[in-house]
Amino acid sequence: MPSIRDLVAAIRQRPGVDAAIVLGPDGLLIAGDADAAVDRDALAARVPALLGAARGLASTSGRGDLRTAVLEHEAGLLIVSVLSSDAILMVLVSPSADVGALVLELRRNRQHLASLV
Repeated sequence: MPSIRDLVAAIRQRPGVDAAIVLGPDGLLIAGDADAAVDRDALAARVPALLGAARGLASTSGRGDLRTAVLEHEAGLLIVSVLSSDAILMVLVSPSADVGALVLELRRNRQHLASLV
């Protein structure tokens, strides 16, 4: 059976992926692989604040809990996918990456990915 490290490695091999990080709801790094310029711990530590804001939006909008967020920045995109109550996947991608296919794959395989953590 594949491990969480195998998951991270598989995502990192996709063209345009600069980082794949699995973290807990407290923002602590569980596993991750990233380009040398990426501070994995600092990124992971900021995700709980994003999830807190998303919970506020959920209660106001009536859309339910956050599953996936895609944030577009000048130099690329950040995908945050809630795998379970214990694990969150964050992926940094370059602007040229096929983000649609990646998001669809994460969505389709959410339960399987959660079982690896």
